[in-house]
Amino acid sequence: MATSLSTPPHPALRADLPGKRGGEKSRNLTLALIVIAFAQLMVVLDTTIVNVALPSIQRALSFSATDLEWVVNGYALAFGGLLLLGGRAGDLFGRRRMFIAGVLLFAAGSFAGGLATTSTWLIVARVVQGAGGAIVAPTALSLIADTFQEGAARNRALGIYAGAAGGGGAVGLILGGLIVNYLSWRWVLFVNVPIALVLAFAAPRVLAVSDGRSGRLDLPGAISVTSAMTLLVYGLSRAATQGWSDSVTVATLGFGAALLVLFILIELRSEQPLMPLRIFANRNRTGAYLLRMVAGATTLSVLFFLTQVVQNVLGYSPLQAGFAFLPLGAGVVITAQVTSRVVGRIGPRVPITVGALVVAGGLAWLSRISDHASYVPDILPALIVLSVGLGLIFFPTTVVAVSGASRRESGLASAVLNVSQQLGGSIGLAVLGTVAANVSKDQLANVRPTRALIGQALMAGFTTAFEIGVVIALAGFVIALLVIRVRSPKPSTAALPEAA
Repeated sequence: MATSLSTPPHPALRADLPGKRGGEKSRNLTLALIVIAFAQLMVVLDTTIVNVALPSIQRALSFSATDLEWVVNGYALAFGGLLLLGGRAGDLFGRRRMFIAGVLLFAAGSFAGGLATTSTWLIVARVVQGAGGAIVAPTALSLIADTFQEGAARNRALGIYAGAAGGGGAVGLILGGLIVNYLSWRWVLFVNVPIALVLAFAAPRVLAVSDGRSGRLDLPGAISVTSAMTLLVYGLSRAATQGWSDSVTVATLGFGAALLVLFILIELRSEQPLMPLRIFANRNRTGAYLLRMVAGATTLSVLFFLTQVVQNVLGYSPLQAGFAFLPLGAGVVITAQVTSRVVGRIGPRVPITVGALVVAGGLAWLSRISDHASYVPDILPALIVLSVGLGLIFFPTTVVAVSGASRRESGLASAVLNVSQQLGGSIGLAVLGTVAANVSKDQLANVRPTRALIGQALMAGFTTAFEIGVVIALAGFVIALLVIRVRSPKPSTAALPEAA
């Protein structure tokens, strides 16, 4: 069945409220978009803002090299694992109410993390941050669908949202570099607190009220899927140090897979499932979710590995490392904005397909760098290529994912989109990190390690990870070709197919 690009907003949320003048309507919508975009930017950039601070955090809190990944993965796993619950909570209890609650929880986790004196304390605080982000992200995207009318206005809003989602990672690296250079690593967490408090103050004044509806939260489903993802990523990370034959690694991966199967069974039997499997009946939406997993895996891995390259191999300071990623963030934002203006004419399929292929090209470029690489000739062009590819993916997949979802399930559709990106990032980083660590370890086996040999071994591991990233991006290209069927929308409605 075909419907318009997305469902019209609830009458109570329309921009043309009685008694409002045109200027005030425009101002309110602009302020609402600013609040939503800043919230999304804050949540996404926190996935990477600590990357630049990782060497400082490692020294201050005595992290081991492998445990250091959990400063990133603790946040990403809680974020990805609880997104479905956060989206469902917004549908049931009101999106604006849950948006504010999520922002405040995020602020609490950030404040606690900034005060951390042990590695465990910091990881727990990052998990709390991730839980807050899991509430904010799906409700923010749903609020866009509720607030902005179908057509050019909503496409522009989604373009800004997609730019924040796509560029937030690189912005986090820049901001992290500035903070670590001039303040301390603790302020990469403290900085979120005033931003979150301003958002919580502004939200009830500029965001439309959305009533909840009757129902209950599927806590067994939430617990099983979050536990499954945590065990799977932990098992993949452990394989980097203990090997694939280690009994704990095998048991962890096995239990994680079993819990994932249990989650599917719970959803099939539940009267009010956390993730109704019918949402995947629309092949275009399913394809968008898979492409966001690919984008998440490549983005987080590139940011993580290149941060290590520019600081530990090229010798950049945290500030220099942050600015080194400026072209990536700027390119994603610019490309997402351009794509948002043309997708109404050519449809989302072409940008998504081309984007996946361009990302593969950028990763292939990175796979050729060595420990003697220089930034301008070797890394900068690859970052520009990657930024264009990711920008071509982020906006169209956002449009496809929320299209055709009923208003009561827009929070779910939004949550699954974010889940796809976050879990793709966590699993991708765990897999590629394991590969990189094993390659580096093999390079140093039976040799006397020197600074030069260590640098070569690290680069060998990173470039091997980038090579596997090429394969992942090409898999996304194949998915876009075979699964995405939306081509050019109807001129009058920009229609996308909806699941029956």
